[in-house]
Amino acid sequence: MGDLAAPALYAVLLWWSATGLVLVLQHRPRPHHARLMVAASVGLAGAFWGIRASAGDPSETGAYLGFSAAIAVWGWQEMSYYMGFVSGPRPAACAPSVRGLDRFFAALATSLWHEFAILAGGLAILCLTWGQENRIALWTYALLTLMNASARLNLFLGVRNLHAEFLPAHLGYLACYLSRRPMNPLFPFSVTLGTAITALLIQGALAPDIAAGPATGLTLLATLSALATLEHWFLMLPLPSAALWNWSLPGRAAPAADAPEGGATPHD
Repeated sequence: MGDLAAPALYAVLLWWSATGLVLVLQHRPRPHHARLMVAASVGLAGAFWGIRASAGDPSETGAYLGFSAAIAVWGWQEMSYYMGFVSGPRPAACAPSVRGLDRFFAALATSLWHEFAILAGGLAILCLTWGQENRIALWTYALLTLMNASARLNLFLGVRNLHAEFLPAHLGYLACYLSRRPMNPLFPFSVTLGTAITALLIQGALAPDIAAGPATGLTLLATLSALATLEHWFLMLPLPSAALWNWSLPGRAAPAADAPEGGATPHD
């Protein structure tokens, strides 16, 4: 059990610091974004190299490298979206009268190219790890994709805490696609799925005959799954969870801090 504490702690620190770094960068003044994306794209190339290098290495080192590289690829996806470089065909606020499926498709139109970029990144990682012993990078990226989609759907359907302070000013229009509600039908399924995935990964990591490398990889994944599930709970529980990243946020009002019940106020 003690051998698994180090990868668990590493996953927590990487999750916290990587999230904060993306927040810091996306809130930088707009003229800096192009240079930041160029630097991030160089890092993306390095991350893909790391995924390829780790794919044939089933050791603990390979698990750490594959996991870290997949987090870096995901960081690029987040930066490219929140900086406005890869968004969708209609990155604009919705009309107050738009409801139901029309509102869902309007929300999708703000991020459709981003969704395709996530799919392309996953396919690239799949190719780099195909037939290899170490596919921690692939499962890390797949887990991030699944839990990110779940969180965004929950925000669309309605949660208690919108965390709109995380949105940079130029994405204020996204506030109209967020809803403030005490509960939505998807949330129980999301946290149940996240908890079940975490439990299965922990069970695998604690198997008596598992080697050190796979045990480390499964522990990294289990911790990430637990953190993603915790982030879902942050959307509902009355906790000041945003304080975890106060150091990375500028001192300004949130775009949708006073959103009404059932939907956020649109911003142009």
